[in-house]
Amino acid sequence: MTSTRTSLISALLVAALAHLSAHAQAKSPQLTAVLSQMDSASAKFQSAQADLRYDNYTRVVRDHSIQTGSIFVQRKGSTDSMGVVVYNVGPDGKQIKPATNIALYDGHLFRSYAPHENQVNVFKAAGNEARYESFLTLGFGGSGKDLAQQWVITDLGPEKLSDGSAQVVTEKLDLVSNDPDAKKMFSHVTIWIDAARGISLRQIFYAPNGDTRTADYSNIRLNVHLDTKPYDIPKNASVINH
Repeated sequence: MTSTRTSLISALLVAALAHLSAHAQAKSPQLTAVLSQMDSASAKFQSAQADLRYDNYTRVVRDHSIQTGSIFVQRKGSTDSMGVVVYNVGPDGKQIKPATNIALYDGHLFRSYAPHENQVNVFKAAGNEARYESFLTLGFGGSGKDLAQQWVITDLGPEKLSDGSAQVVTEKLDLVSNDPDAKKMFSHVTIWIDAARGISLRQIFYAPNGDTRTADYSNIRLNVHLDTKPYDIPKNASVINH
């Protein structure tokens, strides 16, 4: 996997900007129940904040690079906003500051900030807000109905994962995008969803070349006051509009 900045921007934007057509698919009774739970959780969703850990695997050199940070997703009305801050991790397992990347989406603009360069790349949603939100917030408050419209879903059954000190029963779902352009970036995505809360505890993105990115989320705080200070972008950063 390339740098966080490259993988985050290219992966999210290609999938978000692409046309996501509805795809009819047969659903097992268990999957139908999971999607229904997600619909109920989505209706009550206001915000989520969590710690994250990325394991970026580059197949050609068989190398794993580990990053940590945090994410938030917030819903106001019909608009979802999100933020991600990511740090490299040193040999001692500690975060290396400053952050490698800060990414923000406010419902209209997607901004990716590189602290070392003090530079922010800005992308306009330009009428594709719903598509941005549905992908950027994958597994964070999204409805089961939307998930079924945008992905071909295979239910791989229940699996327990840790959310901090608690063990949570999740449903493991494998997702294949309905859009051919998105599949050029990721052949499929596997998520472990806590359907009762509508929150993903783990996501694995599989690139066609064998690279993967595994995202683990823990210490999930649902519908509480958000601390957005770690995601602030300096006002003096140089701006590149795309």
